[in-house]
Amino acid sequence: MFRVYLKELLELTRDRKTLIFTILLPTLIMPVIMFGFAAVTVKIANKAVTEELKYAIIGQQYYPGLVDEIKKDDSMQLVDIPEDKSAKQYIENNEIRFALEIEESAADKLDNKEPVNIKMLYNDSLATSELIYQRVNKALKDYKQNFILQRYEQLGLTESQGKGLNEPFTIVKESTANERESLGEKIGGLLPYILIIIGLSGAMYPAIDLGVGEKERGTLETLLLTPVSRFSIVFAKFLVIFTTSFVSIFLTLLSFALISLTTGDLMASFFPDPVFTEKTEQLITTLSGISLLDIFLMFLMLVPIAAIFASILLSVSIYARTFKEAQNYMSPILLVIIFPLIISLLPGVKLDWFWASVPITNISLAIKEIFKGTIDFDMLIVIFVSTTIIAGALLALCNWWFQREQVLFRS
Repeated sequence: MFRVYLKELLELTRDRKTLIFTILLPTLIMPVIMFGFAAVTVKIANKAVTEELKYAIIGQQYYPGLVDEIKKDDSMQLVDIPEDKSAKQYIENNEIRFALEIEESAADKLDNKEPVNIKMLYNDSLATSELIYQRVNKALKDYKQNFILQRYEQLGLTESQGKGLNEPFTIVKESTANERESLGEKIGGLLPYILIIIGLSGAMYPAIDLGVGEKERGTLETLLLTPVSRFSIVFAKFLVIFTTSFVSIFLTLLSFALISLTTGDLMASFFPDPVFTEKTEQLITTLSGISLLDIFLMFLMLVPIAAIFASILLSVSIYARTFKEAQNYMSPILLVIIFPLIISLLPGVKLDWFWASVPITNISLAIKEIFKGTIDFDMLIVIFVSTTIIAGALLALCNWWFQREQVLFRS
């Protein structure tokens, strides 16, 4: 059996496709794609924050103080719109990015100390529309605050008394979760999603090659004539697929760990924003808090998952008559795997005894809890044992499948 395992593994390593899907994809391509996507996204956001915004103000005469204040912002350029044109047309033609429309009764409302409604027209379908809204609010923030303080003085109130008049009480949030738990809840669910999908892709091509590939090459009959039991053949092929799947997971996690050491400085150079830099430092602090035991537990949870993938994909490959037919079966399998992963990302889905009984979802939630540092070890043992039993049952099914001549030699 060991010789069959080495023989199959050696044949796979000689195939360029195997090297691409099991080594190059997880270690280089996927991290580079994700980092590149993040860098491009941040660069676009940075451009949206710093670009010069052209805008128009309708009804400037009704609120001159506000108009003078927004004109002080050098990152915005005021555009005059002719009377026969509308601000909406200018926005649709990308001649301006937004327009402020001040109501006619603004002066009267200010005298009566009533709120003035200012309508902001902008294209909400653009990805950067929310950033434009934030920039307008930021440009008027100091003016608004000073205006409020002036009203407090007119009423003979201090700033504290004025705030108390508007808000009789405030709720101050104070989380009982530490920084690792808080950040882990936000991004911890993405880690198992990526690792499990990579594990599936790392097992997919080797499974097709070791199953239906033997049929197309005409080597299956020769392999069956060797003095090796069919279970040994199945188990050797299973181990090869399991190896490629787990190696893909291992290399992916390793590459992400190495990239995370330099990601903070690189991303900060794209987007030198204090808030972003603070979040990056929080992420680095959280990653540094993950111990070797945590990493070992993550790998331990992924062992039965890799075994499940190897058993299912090998069974499908054995059943398929051609390489193309086997590939057609892979898409439904991918959808079945993704669905429980999506469930684990939904708000409110926590690791409890119910979700611990749902395959794949339980592993995803367990890795998330390990990342957060809040894992229940009793539940972890139950998940590992139950998932291992499922993997063993699927391997037994694969062995039974391989024993049937009508499956091996379908016409």
